[in-house]
Amino acid sequence: MKNLLILVVALFGIVLASGLAYSKEITVDMLNKRADGEKMVYSQDVIKVKSGDIVTWLPKTKGHNVEFIGVPEGVKKIKKSKLHKKVSYTFETPGIYLYQCTPHKSMGMIGLVIVDDNIDNKAKIAKAKVRGKSKKKLKKLLSDI
Repeated sequence: MKNLLILVVALFGIVLASGLAYSKEITVDMLNKRADGEKMVYSQDVIKVKSGDIVTWLPKTKGHNVEFIGVPEGVKKIKKSKLHKKVSYTFETPGIYLYQCTPHKSMGMIGLVIVDDNIDNKAKIAKAKVRGKSKKKLKKLLSDI
């Protein structure tokens, strides 16, 4: 019985450690201008991650933040980041997450995170209230996935 308990504990440790080993961190820069010429943007418009992965947003210039305005069912409200501050979030719930830069939301500064290739909440994200250039950009991003 003692050997069985040791085996179970060891297997649990291996499973737990393997989950941590596969988590990765992705960095997204908050920019005034991207290399492709687009202004007021995140360095990546769409990020695909697995459950447990961490995304970190880095302000490369002042005046940017991250505010989630659309998330999958069951996800509690994610606190809006402060301006000019690095922020990280660990994604656990599959689905599409829509975020924006609060000061530049009407300029098209939005992005999507897709967790576990799950797009079940795509219709809900498509109905999110976005302004100005973000309307056209969101429509394009969603049509590409």
